[in-house]
Amino acid sequence: MNFSVTLIGAFIGFWFTHFSLLGAMVGAALGFMFDASRQQKRARAAPAAGGYLQPLFALIGAVAKADGRISEAEIAIAERLMDRFGLDTERRRDAIVAFNQGKQPEFNATIVINELRSWVGHRRDHSFTVLDVVMETVLAEGDPAPEKMAILRQLAFALRISDMELMALMAMKGYAWNTGGQQRGRAYGGGGGQGSYIPPQRSTQGPDPYTVLGIARDADDRAIKRAYRKLISEHHPDRLGDLPDDMRRRAESRASDINAAYERIKAERGFK
Repeated sequence: MNFSVTLIGAFIGFWFTHFSLLGAMVGAALGFMFDASRQQKRARAAPAAGGYLQPLFALIGAVAKADGRISEAEIAIAERLMDRFGLDTERRRDAIVAFNQGKQPEFNATIVINELRSWVGHRRDHSFTVLDVVMETVLAEGDPAPEKMAILRQLAFALRISDMELMALMAMKGYAWNTGGQQRGRAYGGGGGQGSYIPPQRSTQGPDPYTVLGIARDADDRAIKRAYRKLISEHHPDRLGDLPDDMRRRAESRASDINAAYERIKAERGFK
């Protein structure tokens, strides 16, 4: 436990009571209680190591089967994830069992989505990482079926990720989401209004920087800087803790895209 507030409390109590030992002890006791409370909150906010594994692969199985069939590309993604997560024989077997459960017709995706939400807790950095992993299966065959997008948006809603933030994550992967005007691509629903999916729109310069930052093109410089600081703090890989290297690399990639988008906007607008 970090006893920094305990020491500060002791010093304040000592000073306010004119260098009384009793005052120092009371201040230290109050500081200790504050330290303990803060430590308990951090413990509750930190996801349990490995607690995501079974619900995650069950949800991946449900997404793969959502359009009525499971493709070789989707199976390959599930196998690559197991390799990237460095699963041993036992945990790999558990992941396969969970995947097979998820692809059953009677499987209820809402149950495992709630389990993932409980595992994530208030850690938005983990929310984005979980969504990123599931999104890989959703986009495995290019233009995703409405049923797959419905599950993805249900997961995003459960993890407190907005449609705008979901758009940004898709933009980082080279995809765009058109929410107004003439409908193009395949429409999907699932809460938060209708939209249409547009297949890969990645240019040689990368995804649209404003979409990546989740801001409108007419946003002022202050709003752009504020959006950038918020995003980079949420996607920074150093905050992930005890997660597989694959998830950490995903966070590094997202942080790189956010930085690149911000640099492009700065160059276009000429601000520092």
